[in-house]
Amino acid sequence: MPSTKINDKVIRVDAVAKARGDAKYVCDLSFPEMQYAYMVRSSIPRGKILNIETPQMPKGYKFITYKDIPVGGKNELWMIAKDWRAFAEGDVRYVGETIGLVVGPDRNVLKYLKDRIKIEYEEETPAVSIDDGVNLVGGPIRDGNNITCELFCEKGKDMEEVFAEADEIFEETIETGFQEHVHLETNGVIVLFEDGKYVVYASAQCPFYIRKSVAGLINKPYDDIIVRQTTTGGAFGGKEHFPDVIAGPMLVALNVVRKPIKLIFDREEDMLYSVKRHPSKVVYKTAIKDGKILGTKGLIRYNVGAYLASSYVVLQRGVFHANGVYDFPNTYLKGEGIATNTFPSCAFRGFGAPQTLFAIETHMDHIARHLGVDPLAFKEAHLIKKGGETVTNGHIVEEVMLPEMIKVVTEASDYYRKAAEYKLGSGKGIGIAMYNHGGAFTGNGEQAIIKAHARLVKTGDNVDIQVGSTEMGQGFQTALRKIAAAVLELPMENISYDNPDTSKVVDSGPTAASRSTMIVGKLVERAALEMKERWAEGDFSTEVEYEHPDGHPWDQSTFRGDAYLGYGWGIACVEVEADKLTNEIKTVGIWSSHEIGKAIDELIVHGQINGGIMQSLGYASMEKLENRKGYFRQSSMSDYVIPTSMDFPKQEYHIQENPYEWGPFGAKGMGELVFNGASAAYVDAVERALGITVRSIPIPPEDIEEALKNVR
Repeated sequence: MPSTKINDKVIRVDAVAKARGDAKYVCDLSFPEMQYAYMVRSSIPRGKILNIETPQMPKGYKFITYKDIPVGGKNELWMIAKDWRAFAEGDVRYVGETIGLVVGPDRNVLKYLKDRIKIEYEEETPAVSIDDGVNLVGGPIRDGNNITCELFCEKGKDMEEVFAEADEIFEETIETGFQEHVHLETNGVIVLFEDGKYVVYASAQCPFYIRKSVAGLINKPYDDIIVRQTTTGGAFGGKEHFPDVIAGPMLVALNVVRKPIKLIFDREEDMLYSVKRHPSKVVYKTAIKDGKILGTKGLIRYNVGAYLASSYVVLQRGVFHANGVYDFPNTYLKGEGIATNTFPSCAFRGFGAPQTLFAIETHMDHIARHLGVDPLAFKEAHLIKKGGETVTNGHIVEEVMLPEMIKVVTEASDYYRKAAEYKLGSGKGIGIAMYNHGGAFTGNGEQAIIKAHARLVKTGDNVDIQVGSTEMGQGFQTALRKIAAAVLELPMENISYDNPDTSKVVDSGPTAASRSTMIVGKLVERAALEMKERWAEGDFSTEVEYEHPDGHPWDQSTFRGDAYLGYGWGIACVEVEADKLTNEIKTVGIWSSHEIGKAIDELIVHGQINGGIMQSLGYASMEKLENRKGYFRQSSMSDYVIPTSMDFPKQEYHIQENPYEWGPFGAKGMGELVFNGASAAYVDAVERALGITVRSIPIPPEDIEEALKNVR
């Protein structure tokens, strides 16, 4: 067969098995003497546990709690910090916190037993919103400070001096809500013993994260724990840390029961009792002089929930993207993660950037309208360029091709004609937003913390890729095989890359942060180049480790320097028509351009663009997830509405090529970038169509009605 070229369009390697239903997910697996488990969860958001009354357990059934943690183990899961408990102990901090597991061979019996476990609480006042968390005396989680994490960054002059120089100061608050991941496959794990080792089969993004997280809980070294990723039906960040929360208690149960145990969430469990996107509240105070921005001061607060999970890193990315694609001469940005008694928030596509990018784009639109100028022209006057200083006092190292991308999108959408023709409140509107996304982990994450490896093993004319990165629907197994095949000048059929097993592959870091192609793909390219030089040696393996480019300093203690070595850049344009009787919004056009260095496979990139933009439009328009007094109101696909193919028109897309020096074949990351901007473009279009001002998303018809009432 002919060798694979990087520009070839290929069929995804997992497409046929998934389309035919042959792919095996964790719920499809079974083992001899299989037991099952159901979680017993907190039914209140905050309080002390006074008593747990359990029914008589039949033979072969167990109720597992923190008391079953093995000697030497600690009731903690190690994520970024070690504050998330595997089991509630003494008190509960959110609705759905794991109190115990019922385990046994018959699921009907388990449901019967679970429903008869009675828990007596002494309820305490919960904090649910960001404002609750800030204002509740004594803290929603513990006595003391309600801020679980914080940081700031600044550049230029003192902001009070800047405000004194300004002609006027424009201040507003912009908010975003919870968002549910809605991965098609719900969460699930199986645990068992194999040759004396603890084995976890998991629908997960980060197998090595699970191993690290649970080792201290069961008091075992890493090598005694094997994590095997099963075919994963979607993740979007919801399976980055959350599988730890299931796997930890399950391994404690395994230690007692000594038989294989399976736990699979149903859809209601997955929606009520899993992590969400962080709600945000961003306050901008912006100084304006002679029609341009002198500087901006921002207070960025995220609802962390009851445990930290990945929130500190999410907050960092949110703060570092809070000026968007703009170069304001003076900036002060402060970020705070606020503790509340809601289900902990965690990773979700964009990882903190969508909240602040929506906020800054919307804020720029509102300033432009206040000044009576076209929003796009106003934004163009403030665009950052190569060499421009970032909010962390680093610099943009690549050519910023937004002007070229603006030309493509405005011509394709006929933006300038429509923007002039569609009068404010006419029922028609066209909006546009620009955005970026820093590739890979923030600051020193790649070189100091992750230290990723990649290994290739040659056997005859076949090569096996052995990395811990995962396929979760984004096409990575295809992209990575294509990179190796193109370097080695082999057909893709000669390259294998299976779901990782932590006992067999090297740790290449988590599948997150738009780093997989950019970082792990580059490692595979380097390993393949070395293998190509040694090809005649016979059967052997090559292994490489991440090397950080020189000349790009970062100080983790002060958050100063180059937070990211490369950014993806994007523009989204959305056109809408509004039904003034029902307040329903019909999207009639979507155009986008994205600069991701080099597309490793255009078909995969096209799919990511379509999916990411639709998900972002859902975030802005319809995905309403309310938490009242600690309880999520929406618990099914009928009351939490996500976009379908009928809700939005066919998209027109453009890929702007700009090869990236440190990526494989010039590629950057792009999985998160494509989510980051369509929400702001949609809101911009709706505001123009209806003559309203929107400062909070999502905006379903009932919220639009309230906004129209305010106008009237």
